[in-house]
Amino acid sequence: MAKSSKLKVTQRASTIGRPKDQVATIEALGLRKIGQTKIFDDNPAIRGMIDKVRHLIEVEEISE
Repeated sequence: MAKSSKLKVTQRASTIGRPKDQVATIEALGLRKIGQTKIFDDNPAIRGMIDKVRHLIEVEEISE
């Protein structure tokens, strides 16, 4: 059975003064504070969200 990869997403910048769609994307990722980290399954939907706010977050691929 193949092991799935995961993405570790950490917020690195504030959403203050950002467009509403970027703020909503950060909230949809479940991030509220700078330095907060969440782990997601690697899929196209999450990749799209990450691409939209890539300047506000840090992404690391991890394998299980």
